[in-house]
Amino acid sequence: MIQKTRSETVTVLVSSVGRRSQLIESFRQALSDLGVDGRVLGVDAAPEMAPAAYLVDKCFAVGRCCDPGFIDEVLRIAIEEDVCLIVPTIDTELPVYAANRQRFLEHGITVAVSDPETVRIACDKVETHRWLVENGFPTPRQGNPDEVLRSPVQWKFPLIVKPRLGSASAGIAVVKSLVALREIAEGRQGLIVQEIARGDEYTVNVFVQDGRCVCAVPHRRLETRGGEVSKGITVRDERLMQLATTIAERLPGARGALNVQCFVDADGTITIIEINARFGGGFPLANRAGAKFPLWLLEPLLGRPGTETAEWQDGLLMLRYDDAVFIPGAHSSHG
Repeated sequence: MIQKTRSETVTVLVSSVGRRSQLIESFRQALSDLGVDGRVLGVDAAPEMAPAAYLVDKCFAVGRCCDPGFIDEVLRIAIEEDVCLIVPTIDTELPVYAANRQRFLEHGITVAVSDPETVRIACDKVETHRWLVENGFPTPRQGNPDEVLRSPVQWKFPLIVKPRLGSASAGIAVVKSLVALREIAEGRQGLIVQEIARGDEYTVNVFVQDGRCVCAVPHRRLETRGGEVSKGITVRDERLMQLATTIAERLPGARGALNVQCFVDADGTITIIEINARFGGGFPLANRAGAKFPLWLLEPLLGRPGTETAEWQDGLLMLRYDDAVFIPGAHSSHG
Protein backbone atom coordinates (compact mmCIF):
# COMPACT_ATOMS: atom_id res chain seq x y z
CA MET A 1 0.00 0.00 0.00
CA ILE A 2 1.23 3.48 -0.89
CA GLN A 3 0.85 6.00 1.87
CA LYS A 4 0.54 9.50 0.41
CA THR A 5 -0.42 12.59 2.35
CA ARG A 6 -2.82 15.26 1.10
CA SER A 7 0.09 17.52 0.22
CA GLU A 8 1.62 15.04 -2.21
CA THR A 9 0.66 14.75 -5.84
CA VAL A 10 -1.10 11.51 -6.78
CA THR A 11 -0.32 10.40 -10.33
CA VAL A 12 -2.38 8.01 -12.44
CA LEU A 13 -1.12 6.69 -15.79
CA VAL A 14 -3.59 5.55 -18.46
CA SER A 15 -2.03 3.08 -20.87
CA SER A 16 -2.92 3.25 -24.59
CA VAL A 17 -4.89 6.45 -24.05
CA GLY A 18 -6.28 6.47 -27.60
CA ARG A 19 -9.75 8.06 -27.41
CA ARG A 20 -10.38 7.47 -23.69
CA SER A 21 -11.21 11.08 -22.87
CA GLN A 22 -14.13 10.24 -20.57
CA LEU A 23 -12.11 7.66 -18.65
CA ILE A 24 -9.41 10.28 -18.11
CA GLU A 25 -12.01 12.72 -16.86
CA SER A 26 -13.44 10.12 -14.47
CA PHE A 27 -10.00 9.71 -12.85
CA ARG A 28 -9.59 13.50 -12.61
CA GLN A 29 -12.95 13.65 -10.85
CA ALA A 30 -11.92 10.84 -8.49
CA LEU A 31 -8.74 12.71 -7.54
CA SER A 32 -10.80 15.83 -6.91
CA ASP A 33 -13.32 13.90 -4.81
CA LEU A 34 -10.45 12.54 -2.72
CA GLY A 35 -9.23 16.07 -2.09
CA VAL A 36 -5.71 15.43 -3.36
CA ASP A 37 -3.49 17.15 -5.88
CA GLY A 38 -3.39 14.81 -8.83
CA ARG A 39 -2.19 14.27 -12.36
CA VAL A 40 -3.37 11.95 -15.10
CA LEU A 41 -0.65 10.89 -17.52
CA GLY A 42 -0.79 8.73 -20.61
CA VAL A 43 1.31 6.44 -22.77
CA ASP A 44 0.51 5.45 -26.33
CA ALA A 45 2.26 3.88 -29.31
CA ALA A 46 1.17 6.81 -31.49
CA PRO A 47 0.41 9.74 -29.18
CA GLU A 48 0.54 12.29 -32.00
CA MET A 49 -2.63 10.69 -33.43
CA ALA A 50 -4.37 9.82 -30.16
CA PRO A 51 -6.94 12.51 -29.21
CA ALA A 52 -6.77 11.72 -25.49
CA ALA A 53 -2.98 12.18 -25.54
CA TYR A 54 -3.68 15.93 -25.72
CA LEU A 55 -6.07 15.82 -22.76
CA VAL A 56 -3.75 14.29 -20.16
CA ASP A 57 -1.19 16.32 -18.19
CA LYS A 58 1.65 14.62 -20.05
CA CYS A 59 1.78 11.81 -22.60
CA PHE A 60 4.71 9.59 -23.53
CA ALA A 61 5.40 7.63 -26.70
CA VAL A 62 6.14 3.96 -26.05
CA GLY A 63 6.48 0.88 -28.22
CA ARG A 64 3.56 -1.42 -28.84
CA CYS A 65 2.61 -3.78 -26.06
CA CYS A 66 3.92 -6.73 -28.09
CA ASP A 67 7.40 -5.17 -28.25
CA PRO A 68 9.97 -6.79 -25.92
CA GLY A 69 10.87 -3.47 -24.29
CA PHE A 70 7.31 -2.29 -23.64
CA ILE A 71 7.19 -3.09 -19.92
CA ASP A 72 10.67 -1.64 -19.35
CA GLU A 73 9.61 1.62 -21.02
CA VAL A 74 6.39 1.95 -19.05
CA LEU A 75 8.07 1.01 -15.76
CA ARG A 76 10.80 3.61 -16.30
CA ILE A 77 8.23 6.33 -17.01
CA ALA A 78 6.11 5.28 -14.03
CA ILE A 79 9.09 5.41 -11.65
CA GLU A 80 10.34 8.76 -12.98
CA GLU A 81 6.85 10.31 -12.78
CA ASP A 82 6.04 8.83 -9.35
CA VAL A 83 2.97 6.99 -10.67
CA CYS A 84 0.88 5.12 -8.11
CA LEU A 85 -1.70 3.52 -10.45
CA ILE A 86 -1.53 2.27 -14.06
CA VAL A 87 -4.79 1.66 -15.91
CA PRO A 88 -4.60 -0.59 -19.01
CA THR A 89 -7.36 -0.01 -21.57
CA ILE A 90 -6.96 -2.47 -24.47
CA ASP A 91 -7.15 -6.25 -24.58
CA THR A 92 -3.78 -6.84 -26.22
CA GLU A 93 -1.84 -5.21 -23.37
CA LEU A 94 -3.68 -6.98 -20.55
CA PRO A 95 -1.63 -10.24 -20.65
CA VAL A 96 1.63 -8.27 -20.61
CA TYR A 97 0.61 -6.15 -17.63
CA ALA A 98 -0.88 -9.14 -15.78
CA ALA A 99 2.35 -11.12 -16.16
CA ASN A 100 4.40 -8.18 -14.83
CA ARG A 101 2.08 -6.84 -12.13
CA GLN A 102 4.39 -7.95 -9.33
CA ARG A 103 7.33 -6.20 -10.95
CA PHE A 104 5.46 -2.89 -10.77
CA LEU A 105 4.34 -3.59 -7.20
CA GLU A 106 7.98 -3.91 -6.15
CA HIS A 107 8.31 -0.22 -7.02
CA GLY A 108 5.09 0.77 -5.20
CA ILE A 109 3.08 0.95 -8.43
CA THR A 110 -0.28 -0.82 -8.74
CA VAL A 111 -1.52 -2.00 -12.14
CA ALA A 112 -5.31 -2.22 -12.34
CA VAL A 113 -5.38 -5.65 -13.96
CA SER A 114 -6.71 -9.08 -13.05
CA ASP A 115 -4.55 -12.17 -12.58
CA PRO A 116 -3.15 -13.82 -15.75
CA GLU A 117 -5.68 -16.67 -15.72
CA THR A 118 -8.69 -14.34 -15.77
CA VAL A 119 -7.05 -12.24 -18.49
CA ARG A 120 -6.37 -15.40 -20.53
CA ILE A 121 -10.01 -16.47 -20.25
CA ALA A 122 -11.38 -13.05 -21.17
CA CYS A 123 -9.02 -12.25 -24.06
CA ASP A 124 -9.47 -15.52 -25.93
CA LYS A 125 -13.01 -16.24 -27.21
CA VAL A 126 -12.35 -19.97 -27.31
CA GLU A 127 -11.27 -19.91 -23.67
CA THR A 128 -14.19 -17.63 -22.73
CA HIS A 129 -16.66 -20.08 -24.25
CA ARG A 130 -14.97 -23.09 -22.65
CA TRP A 131 -14.99 -21.45 -19.21
CA LEU A 132 -18.61 -20.32 -19.47
CA VAL A 133 -19.77 -23.79 -20.51
CA GLU A 134 -17.72 -25.56 -17.83
CA ASN A 135 -19.18 -23.27 -15.18
CA GLY A 136 -22.75 -23.63 -16.37
CA PHE A 137 -23.29 -20.10 -17.66
CA PRO A 138 -25.58 -19.55 -20.68
CA THR A 139 -23.65 -18.80 -23.87
CA PRO A 140 -24.21 -19.32 -27.62
CA ARG A 141 -23.07 -22.45 -29.38
CA GLN A 142 -19.57 -21.90 -30.75
CA GLY A 143 -17.11 -23.69 -32.99
CA ASN A 144 -14.63 -23.06 -35.77
CA PRO A 145 -15.31 -22.75 -39.52
CA ASP A 146 -14.06 -26.29 -40.26
CA GLU A 147 -16.53 -27.78 -37.79
CA VAL A 148 -19.43 -25.97 -39.43
CA LEU A 149 -18.28 -26.81 -42.96
CA ARG A 150 -18.04 -30.52 -42.03
CA SER A 151 -21.52 -30.66 -40.43
CA PRO A 152 -23.56 -27.72 -41.74
CA VAL A 153 -26.95 -29.30 -40.96
CA GLN A 154 -26.12 -29.09 -37.25
CA TRP A 155 -25.84 -25.29 -37.36
CA LYS A 156 -28.56 -22.69 -37.77
CA PHE A 157 -27.73 -19.88 -40.20
CA PRO A 158 -27.12 -16.96 -40.13
CA LEU A 159 -23.97 -17.27 -38.02
CA ILE A 160 -21.47 -14.77 -36.67
CA VAL A 161 -17.80 -15.12 -37.64
CA LYS A 162 -15.21 -13.25 -35.58
CA PRO A 163 -11.49 -13.38 -34.74
CA ARG A 164 -10.65 -15.58 -31.78
CA LEU A 165 -8.52 -12.80 -30.27
CA GLY A 166 -10.38 -9.77 -31.64
CA SER A 167 -12.02 -6.89 -29.79
CA ALA A 168 -14.13 -3.77 -30.41
CA SER A 169 -16.17 -5.62 -33.08
CA ALA A 170 -13.15 -5.66 -35.41
CA GLY A 171 -13.35 -8.35 -38.08
CA ILE A 172 -16.89 -9.48 -37.20
CA ALA A 173 -19.13 -10.64 -40.03
CA VAL A 174 -22.57 -12.24 -40.34
CA VAL A 175 -22.72 -15.13 -42.80
CA LYS A 176 -26.06 -16.33 -44.13
CA SER A 177 -24.95 -19.40 -46.02
CA LEU A 178 -22.36 -22.15 -46.24
CA VAL A 179 -20.92 -20.53 -49.36
CA ALA A 180 -20.45 -17.20 -47.55
CA LEU A 181 -18.76 -18.94 -44.62
CA ARG A 182 -16.40 -20.81 -46.94
CA GLU A 183 -15.45 -17.57 -48.71
CA ILE A 184 -14.76 -15.59 -45.54
CA ALA A 185 -12.82 -18.42 -43.87
CA GLU A 186 -10.66 -19.33 -46.87
CA GLY A 187 -6.99 -18.73 -46.10
CA ARG A 188 -7.71 -17.20 -42.69
CA GLN A 189 -6.67 -18.63 -39.34
CA GLY A 190 -7.92 -17.95 -35.84
CA LEU A 191 -11.62 -17.51 -36.62
CA ILE A 192 -14.50 -18.71 -34.48
CA VAL A 193 -18.16 -19.17 -35.42
CA GLN A 194 -21.07 -18.45 -33.09
CA GLU A 195 -24.79 -18.89 -33.32
CA ILE A 196 -26.47 -15.49 -33.09
CA ALA A 197 -27.74 -14.40 -29.68
CA ARG A 198 -31.16 -12.77 -29.95
CA GLY A 199 -32.79 -9.89 -28.10
CA ASP A 200 -31.55 -6.68 -26.52
CA GLU A 201 -27.84 -6.29 -25.87
CA TYR A 202 -26.54 -5.35 -22.42
CA THR A 203 -23.22 -4.66 -20.78
CA VAL A 204 -22.80 -5.14 -17.04
CA ASN A 205 -19.90 -3.18 -15.53
CA VAL A 206 -18.61 -4.87 -12.38
CA PHE A 207 -16.04 -3.94 -9.75
CA VAL A 208 -14.17 -6.66 -7.85
CA GLN A 209 -12.35 -6.00 -4.59
CA ASP A 210 -10.59 -8.81 -2.70
CA GLY A 211 -12.50 -11.46 -4.64
CA ARG A 212 -15.90 -9.90 -3.96
CA CYS A 213 -18.01 -8.12 -6.56
CA VAL A 214 -19.06 -4.94 -4.77
CA CYS A 215 -21.07 -3.40 -7.60
CA ALA A 216 -22.73 -4.49 -10.86
CA VAL A 217 -24.32 -1.93 -13.18
CA PRO A 218 -26.16 -3.14 -16.31
CA HIS A 219 -26.83 -0.83 -19.21
CA ARG A 220 -28.77 -1.57 -22.35
CA ARG A 221 -26.82 -0.83 -25.53
CA LEU A 222 -29.30 1.21 -27.58
CA GLU A 223 -26.81 2.04 -30.31
CA THR A 224 -23.19 1.14 -30.98
CA ARG A 225 -20.50 2.54 -33.22
CA GLY A 226 -17.23 0.77 -33.87
CA GLY A 227 -18.11 -1.82 -31.24
CA GLU A 228 -18.55 0.83 -28.52
CA VAL A 229 -21.86 2.00 -27.09
CA SER A 230 -22.91 5.43 -28.39
CA LYS A 231 -26.37 5.41 -26.78
CA GLY A 232 -27.16 3.50 -23.63
CA ILE A 233 -29.35 3.49 -20.53
CA THR A 234 -28.75 2.00 -17.09
CA VAL A 235 -31.23 -0.73 -16.15
CA ARG A 236 -31.65 -2.17 -12.66
CA ASP A 237 -32.15 -5.77 -13.72
CA GLU A 238 -31.53 -7.95 -10.68
CA ARG A 239 -31.02 -11.11 -12.73
CA LEU A 240 -28.30 -9.49 -14.83
CA MET A 241 -26.69 -8.03 -11.73
CA GLN A 242 -26.63 -11.38 -9.93
CA LEU A 243 -25.38 -13.29 -12.97
CA ALA A 244 -22.53 -10.83 -13.60
CA THR A 245 -21.67 -10.85 -9.89
CA THR A 246 -21.45 -14.65 -9.88
CA ILE A 247 -19.24 -14.64 -12.98
CA ALA A 248 -16.92 -11.98 -11.56
CA GLU A 249 -16.51 -13.80 -8.26
CA ARG A 250 -15.94 -17.17 -9.91
CA LEU A 251 -13.25 -15.93 -12.28
CA PRO A 252 -9.78 -16.90 -10.96
CA GLY A 253 -8.22 -13.69 -9.72
CA ALA A 254 -10.57 -11.05 -11.12
CA ARG A 255 -9.66 -7.60 -9.86
CA GLY A 256 -10.96 -4.06 -10.32
CA ALA A 257 -13.07 -3.10 -13.34
CA LEU A 258 -14.45 -5.77 -15.68
CA ASN A 259 -17.58 -6.11 -17.77
CA VAL A 260 -19.86 -8.85 -19.03
CA GLN A 261 -21.71 -8.54 -22.35
CA CYS A 262 -24.94 -10.43 -22.96
CA PHE A 263 -28.30 -10.52 -24.72
CA VAL A 264 -31.76 -10.82 -23.19
CA ASP A 265 -34.46 -12.10 -25.55
CA ALA A 266 -38.21 -11.50 -25.52
CA ASP A 267 -38.91 -14.35 -23.07
CA GLY A 268 -36.18 -13.19 -20.67
CA THR A 269 -33.51 -15.73 -21.60
CA ILE A 270 -29.99 -14.40 -20.95
CA THR A 271 -27.11 -15.33 -23.25
CA ILE A 272 -23.55 -14.27 -22.38
CA ILE A 273 -21.34 -13.47 -25.36
CA GLU A 274 -18.21 -11.89 -23.91
CA ILE A 275 -16.17 -11.04 -20.81
CA ASN A 276 -13.78 -8.07 -20.81
CA ALA A 277 -11.15 -7.89 -18.05
CA ARG A 278 -10.81 -4.08 -18.25
CA PHE A 279 -12.72 -0.82 -18.25
CA GLY A 280 -15.26 -1.02 -21.06
CA GLY A 281 -15.88 1.75 -23.54
CA GLY A 282 -19.29 2.36 -21.97
CA PHE A 283 -17.97 2.62 -18.41
CA PRO A 284 -18.48 6.43 -18.25
CA LEU A 285 -22.23 5.74 -18.09
CA ALA A 286 -21.83 3.54 -15.00
CA ASN A 287 -19.46 6.10 -13.46
CA ARG A 288 -21.93 8.95 -13.95
CA ALA A 289 -24.68 6.75 -12.50
CA GLY A 290 -22.70 6.45 -9.26
CA ALA A 291 -20.42 3.44 -9.72
CA LYS A 292 -17.18 5.28 -8.95
CA PHE A 293 -14.67 2.61 -9.95
CA PRO A 294 -11.73 5.06 -10.33
CA LEU A 295 -12.35 6.40 -6.82
CA TRP A 296 -12.55 2.87 -5.43
CA LEU A 297 -9.26 1.93 -7.10
CA LEU A 298 -7.47 4.92 -5.59
CA GLU A 299 -8.81 4.82 -2.02
CA PRO A 300 -6.83 1.78 -0.78
CA LEU A 301 -3.66 3.07 -2.45
CA LEU A 302 -3.95 6.23 -0.38
CA GLY A 303 -4.73 4.37 2.84
CA ARG A 304 -8.34 5.58 2.77
CA PRO A 305 -11.29 3.46 3.89
CA GLY A 306 -13.26 2.12 0.94
CA THR A 307 -16.58 3.72 0.03
CA GLU A 308 -17.79 1.03 -2.39
CA THR A 309 -21.55 1.10 -2.71
CA ALA A 310 -24.07 -0.83 -4.75
CA GLU A 311 -26.23 2.29 -5.08
CA TRP A 312 -26.43 3.81 -8.54
CA GLN A 313 -28.92 5.68 -10.68
CA ASP A 314 -31.37 3.57 -12.66
CA GLY A 315 -32.69 4.87 -16.00
CA LEU A 316 -29.75 7.18 -16.73
CA LEU A 317 -29.55 7.76 -20.49
CA MET A 318 -26.22 8.44 -22.22
CA LEU A 319 -26.18 10.01 -25.69
CA ARG A 320 -22.65 10.40 -27.00
CA TYR A 321 -21.60 12.93 -29.60
CA ASP A 322 -18.40 13.73 -31.48
CA ASP A 323 -15.86 16.24 -30.19
CA ALA A 324 -12.46 17.17 -31.55
CA VAL A 325 -8.95 18.14 -30.52
CA PHE A 326 -7.24 20.70 -32.76
CA ILE A 327 -3.44 20.65 -32.96
CA PRO A 328 -1.72 23.70 -34.49
CA GLY A 329 1.46 23.32 -36.50
CA ALA A 330 0.84 19.74 -37.55
CA HIS A 331 2.01 18.54 -40.98
CA SER A 332 0.49 15.90 -43.20
CA SER A 333 2.88 13.25 -44.45
CA HIS A 334 0.94 13.33 -47.73
CA GLY A 335 1.48 17.03 -48.26
